[in-house]
Amino acid sequence: MNVKDCLAVVTGGASGLGEATVRDLVSGGGRAAIFDLQVDRGEALAKELGDAAIFVKTDVTSDESVQGAIDRTVDAFGGINVAVNCAGVGDPAKVLSKKGPMPLSFFNRVVQINLVGTFNVIRLAVEKMVNNTPNDDGEKGVIVNTASAAAFDGQIGQPAYSASKAGVVGMTLPLARECASYGVRVMTIAPGLFHTPMLAILPEDAREALGKMVPFPQRLGKASEYAGLVRHIIENPMLNGEVIRLDGAIRMAPK
Repeated sequence: MNVKDCLAVVTGGASGLGEATVRDLVSGGGRAAIFDLQVDRGEALAKELGDAAIFVKTDVTSDESVQGAIDRTVDAFGGINVAVNCAGVGDPAKVLSKKGPMPLSFFNRVVQINLVGTFNVIRLAVEKMVNNTPNDDGEKGVIVNTASAAAFDGQIGQPAYSASKAGVVGMTLPLARECASYGVRVMTIAPGLFHTPMLAILPEDAREALGKMVPFPQRLGKASEYAGLVRHIIENPMLNGEVIRLDGAIRMAPK
């Protein structure tokens, strides 16, 4: 699929990896719906990008919210053929801290947003994609999910986050196998340490120290590099059912 033909929904599209993806798709001639809870940022980005983008306040954990956002996107663009899932939280917590055991509600919240929210968008986007006219390869749509290096090398304090992202990794192949019959590809990107709002709250020296943990290049990843991989996945029809680590060869230490 050529990026200029993209009619995309991007969750978490108002900031970080999602924002970079929205900007990249629009710069290539595509159109993007920004699904996010950050109203001010989302509306400002959509206004900046003009007719090529819309913002829809969306809670990915809600059936009704995502269904409404999907329907609004179809009304605005005439269809959906790309879904990029970037919405997520990375809150850390140990299973046992000075305050006692991790609250079950904390674990549930992380899994609901990162894993269940991702699946929620996939299932409703695929329902629309199957109605698309296939291209010469029979392709009707592309799904790109966001996992994390923590899915493979989770650190102390990341049991909830790692479990949620490992779930995204685990459902990639079965989804791709099923969606093959619908003409829809499913891929997952597992970023390492990236300069996103999650890390922006840290002091500069702390971010530099984290960057030096990366074998090469010794720096934090750029959101534009994630967006560039999303574009390549969309445009390369042989990429399907796989998880790509985008991490500079980092393997996370225990803490």
